[in-house]
Amino acid sequence: MTGAERARERLARARERLARVYRIPFLEGLDTRVGALRSGDRAIFYALALLVGVASLAGLYALEQSLLVSVPAYGGTLVEGEVGSPRFINPLLAISDADRDLAALTYAGLMGLSGTGALEPNLAESYTVSPDGKTYTFTLRPNAKFSDGSAVSAADVVFTVGKAQDAALKSPEYADWAGVSADAVDARTVRFTLPKPYAPFLGLTTLGILPARLWQGISDEQFPFSNLETDPVGAGPFMVAGISRDASGLIQSVSLVENPYYALGRPYLDGITVDFYSRTEDLAQALAAGAVESAYDVSAKHILTAPYARVFGVFWNPSENKAYARAEVRKALSLAVDRNYLVGTVLGGYASAIMGPVPPGGSVRQVPVPAAANPTAAAAQVLESAGWVYDGNARAWKNAPAKLALDGITIRTSNVPELKSVASAVKAGWEKLGISVDIELYEPGDLSQNVIRPRKYEALLYGMVIGRDQDLYAFWDSQEQNDPGLNIALYANKTVDALLQDARTNADPNARAADLQKIEDDIAADYPAAFLYSPDFTYALPKDLRGVELPQIVTPADRYATVARWYRATDAVWPFFAH
Repeated sequence: MTGAERARERLARARERLARVYRIPFLEGLDTRVGALRSGDRAIFYALALLVGVASLAGLYALEQSLLVSVPAYGGTLVEGEVGSPRFINPLLAISDADRDLAALTYAGLMGLSGTGALEPNLAESYTVSPDGKTYTFTLRPNAKFSDGSAVSAADVVFTVGKAQDAALKSPEYADWAGVSADAVDARTVRFTLPKPYAPFLGLTTLGILPARLWQGISDEQFPFSNLETDPVGAGPFMVAGISRDASGLIQSVSLVENPYYALGRPYLDGITVDFYSRTEDLAQALAAGAVESAYDVSAKHILTAPYARVFGVFWNPSENKAYARAEVRKALSLAVDRNYLVGTVLGGYASAIMGPVPPGGSVRQVPVPAAANPTAAAAQVLESAGWVYDGNARAWKNAPAKLALDGITIRTSNVPELKSVASAVKAGWEKLGISVDIELYEPGDLSQNVIRPRKYEALLYGMVIGRDQDLYAFWDSQEQNDPGLNIALYANKTVDALLQDARTNADPNARAADLQKIEDDIAADYPAAFLYSPDFTYALPKDLRGVELPQIVTPADRYATVARWYRATDAVWPFFAH
């Protein structure tokens, strides 16, 4: 008997035993019946048996897969593109978007930003606020470490705040921290004492913390030139692994890898590379060609959007033209602008039409945009009801009793593509009302220095950047009308002044929200500006990048609010392992 014959015999005996044990009639004598088949039929039988086996295994696999859930896994990288070039990867000296972006990736503050825009503890484990709203006490997480593995201490926090308050350093953070006392209670506890209650203070504690032991021996003069500016040691989710520069020394690319010591847990991505471009057109080409995978404010097929905390409008200066002191003039000029056309056509749909000073995206109910079918007619009706008469020969609206005429408007604004297009749309609306309009364009620095600061404009097309705390005091309080105040509409309203003051000192979030709603309603009703739109932040991303949540954006760096939870790799696990 051959070996093959003996194997078949053993298999037959095993089948018979299995059939007797489990009383499966089908298996009893199966080998005999199969052996009785012709060779061709046996082949068909075995093929069918194999098919049934494979189908059974496939069914079991499909059942398993249907019960498994996908969870984020470690791995993968991202290549991002950006316009500009960083100089200071340092939260105290960051002055450009490129600086702030890299500082946000490599540094962390006591508090951080969530995907919804709420503040949440980061390096801090917890905090308390005194009943009078003037003392904030933070306890650091026991695992809070810098990217070199050294512990983050209260002394590091006190040092960082002290440098922010150092006038000689000229930090952009100076104004926010002036007058705040910072004390290390112990190694893990830091206490801030404010001269008076300031409800938005908690947002200031997102300031990235520097390691005192590395920076304290560096003078103010040498601070901007330290190697730590481009080789930072922070406590953020990533750390710098390499930098490439062009022939002139400008940074062209920064490679980041995950920080294994990040207090909130190692990021899912292994790293992020940020490539820098000198022009938006070059960045757009790189994105289209696949040289970079993500970029903001660049057109692409797959984008996420979020509201910018910015308000654009035409702000009136009554001291340059007395006609703008008349409420009906301001209202008519505001109503004459077709905001739906402006947002839908000029801005491509990436904006929200507004009528008030508070940007959308928060708790405030926006003043509705009038749904007039004919904005020109609605505006003319406002003027006529107040006694204004249009003189077609002079192309002017005249108010004889008040000895006023509205016979021409000069709009001054920045020489940037978006504002040039918006100015043209505004001009078209006012010219339909019968008013001639001129547009004067200025380079941004020139506009700020020679137009805005001395208040040399009658109509200024401009954008206000509102903080996440939505503190509007500097923009609308009557004490802020002159430079360096930001009240560019020269607005004065005692009721609004009181609301602005209460909103920044009241610790009750519900009371602050109510104040802000009244501020929105009251200012909108006075028409100190033709509020036009709040733009959308657009972020082009690869389709397989998940976990991205965009809060309301104040600066582009806010897009990294949840960067530690972004992921491209996944694992399939049973549901009870997913948590």
